[in-house]
Amino acid sequence: TARLRRPGCTDTMTDSVGFIGLGIMGEGMAKCLLKSGRKLVVWNRSAAKCAALSADHPGAVTAVDSPSAVLAACDLVYCMLSTPDAVKAVYEMEGGVLAGVRAGTKLVDCATLAAEDMVRLEKQVTERGGRFLEAPVSGSKGPAASGQLIFLTAGDEPLFEEIKGTDLEAMGKASFFFGAPGKGARMKLVVNMVMGTMMASLGEGLALCGAAGMDCEQLLKVLDLGVMSNGMFRLKGPKMVQSDHAPNFPLQHAQKDMRLAGELGAQLGLGLPVAAATNAAMLAAREQGLSDEDFSSVYEAQKKTKP
Repeated sequence: TARLRRPGCTDTMTDSVGFIGLGIMGEGMAKCLLKSGRKLVVWNRSAAKCAALSADHPGAVTAVDSPSAVLAACDLVYCMLSTPDAVKAVYEMEGGVLAGVRAGTKLVDCATLAAEDMVRLEKQVTERGGRFLEAPVSGSKGPAASGQLIFLTAGDEPLFEEIKGTDLEAMGKASFFFGAPGKGARMKLVVNMVMGTMMASLGEGLALCGAAGMDCEQLLKVLDLGVMSNGMFRLKGPKMVQSDHAPNFPLQHAQKDMRLAGELGAQLGLGLPVAAATNAAMLAAREQGLSDEDFSSVYEAQKKTKP
């Protein structure tokens, strides 16, 4: 099941919803909900993010002191946390997400996790009387801020139907429903695996081009004129040539997704040698201190790789 729409954050609503996690992705998503007319009750591990959002949107944002307080205030809550460890901590901490789940809770989790992690979360939420929709997104900082994400959902289909024409349209340009819990997470890992291998391929191509004494900017022009033309190469390529790796999708998160995709392949008995090589390249870049840079920074390690 898929839903597409015109770009932008356009719907007008008045009900308050909860939002947990105001990082690189969550901040932009929350702002799109605010633009749509939503009022928000928010919590973030760094309280400064909540204070800044409240200051920018007086009267529309209420900051609370725990995840459970968000769930106490709102039936519908969105979570956008950065890593599996962060998700587990925020769900299971004292005053965490699970402590606030009750009959009537509708929880939408947008993190990128292994399928078994999403299945665990769904079980933890539903056994406490709540409803759960996994909704990882395809897109990085820019699409999150402009309402251009792609939602890859699974789990509670009636909840998907309830929010797809309102909040998901405010935050995204398309939404898909894939079925049972875990299937949204699996699709997200496939998507990010393809994206990561494309980035590693571009980085290796630029590295070879530069080592051969050729003009990397000309390479980008050649690629853009042929069948390999794509938005990511157009966006990232010129920045890579300039060693500009300001984070939109941090390398540590991209490498985590490559690892999870490899683990999924192993579970299914499927070898993924290209993904494995990409994971190794990203790990090498992380070992050079680039974890917090954009995932395009894999190129910096590739330029130094020896035969």
